[in-house]
Amino acid sequence: MQPVFIYTEASPNPNSMKFVFNFELVPQGLSFDYPDLAATQAEGKSSPLAGDLFQFPFVQRVFLASNFVTITKDDQTDWGSVILDTKHFLKIYFEENHPVFEQKTVERNTTIVDTDSPTVRQIKTVLDDYVRPAVESDGGAISFHSFEEETGVVKVLLQGSCSGCPSSTLTLKAGIQNLLTQMVPTVKAVVAEGV
Repeated sequence: MQPVFIYTEASPNPNSMKFVFNFELVPQGLSFDYPDLAATQAEGKSSPLAGDLFQFPFVQRVFLASNFVTITKDDQTDWGSVILDTKHFLKIYFEENHPVFEQKTVERNTTIVDTDSPTVRQIKTVLDDYVRPAVESDGGAISFHSFEEETGVVKVLLQGSCSGCPSSTLTLKAGIQNLLTQMVPTVKAVVAEGV
């Protein structure tokens, strides 16, 4: 068994903390967002790890991607009072070989499919190649939701630390929208779905 090393990174969302591991938790390109305990039991993405993290009273949301877990806490709890216990729990959880998921995971919807128009393919490529790495470095994820050809509006889903982050609107407009409108001329605006 390999040793378990965990370090933490603050995210732009002050209520979210990224717990980074020295091994992959989720296959590259996939992510799973759990806004509550009930979501940890959903078919196709059931996660004992996320479910166990919700046993901590301060946990409001759990996000899993690549080699990290982003935990969003409530407003009342200070990270300084819970971060060591959370890291300790995660270390023991993986040292005892508990699973991240109960069943086969599902693919993220940014995967390019045959039915995608050339514009949608271009949008998904820009999101995957340019936007996703930056968003993941902050403990979140972005995925393509839809594109309206008539209006030029791209809808995206923001997850993890991006969900409810005070700076996510600025990131969306100043960063993501600016990049997409420059790289895909038919895109006129980007909006977040379900934030």
